Amino acid sequence: MKKVIVPLFLLLIAACFLAIPCSAKSKAKHVVLIGLDGWGAYSVPKADIPHIKQLMAEGSYTLEKRSVLPSSSAVNWASMFMGAGPELHGYTEWGSKTPELPSRILNGHGIFPTIFQQLRDARPEAEIGCLYEWNGIKYLVDTLSLSHYAKAPDYNQYPEALCSMAENYIKEKQPTLLAVCFDNPDHVGHKAGHDTPEYYAKLKELDSYVGRIVQAVKDAGMLKETIFIVTADHGGIKKGHGGKTMQEMETPFIISGKNVRKNGVFHESMMQYDVASTIAYIFGLRQPQVWIGRPMTQVFR
Repeated sequence: MKKVIVPLFLLLIAACFLAIPCSAKSKAKHVVLIGLDGWGAYSVPKADIPHIKQLMAEGSYTLEKRSVLPSSSAVNWASMFMGAGPELHGYTEWGSKTPELPSRILNGHGIFPTIFQQLRDARPEAEIGCLYEWNGIKYLVDTLSLSHYAKAPDYNQYPEALCSMAENYIKEKQPTLLAVCFDNPDHVGHKAGHDTPEYYAKLKELDSYVGRIVQAVKDAGMLKETIFIVTADHGGIKKGHGGKTMQEMETPFIISGKNVRKNGVFHESMMQYDVASTIAYIFGLRQPQVWIGRPMTQVFR
């Protein structure tokens, strides 16, 4: 009888460990997340973006990550940072500053749990930053969990300001987690249209900023311990977004750096809220029960 009970007991213990996400060793010391608002995955094959494509070649990526609905800004930035969709975090509109639906739970700061707060709770001394051009970002990141956050000055007058802010912050502070949120190509998509020459010119410009941020990481001596993520909140079609076309819903997710496989494209299903879960996995964090995101574990060594 004992010969039967012991193996079953061990199997039950093993099943529990497999079912419950637990803390583990970090995959890297630093994560730099670069978000391009309104960047549709359809554009990648046609775009002149050598720095981004180098990260793709040196890491793993999908062009099929789907936004939550509606396929617009605040609801998807929230989902990217909060590990869950609008049904749970409650931000449902393009410009949401507070939840239109009651958040399923609130953390000690009175906001739905974010990846920034999860990292802060686990590592109180970590340097955690968020830099952005669109002011709406600050309502979605739990600023009380951040070491530093700042909005860049008007893009039309100072187009390189956000990139310069990111370069300086990386070199001065060597952040554990940094999110850099560019507000284009969304504006170009609304003004000139998505999938237009103007749109691709903007992508080329933004790619140069990605290259500068990667170089700043090198200059800061962080490169060998950093994972880069380049992604977007939503895409677009004609001069709009928010609908249910694949041009609006599919966005790139590119991950490269320390302990990331040089696998190229992966085809496993990925949703917007899986970004937060993947960052939590990188840092060995236990994700909140309310999150529904899944880490893209297949991209790691």
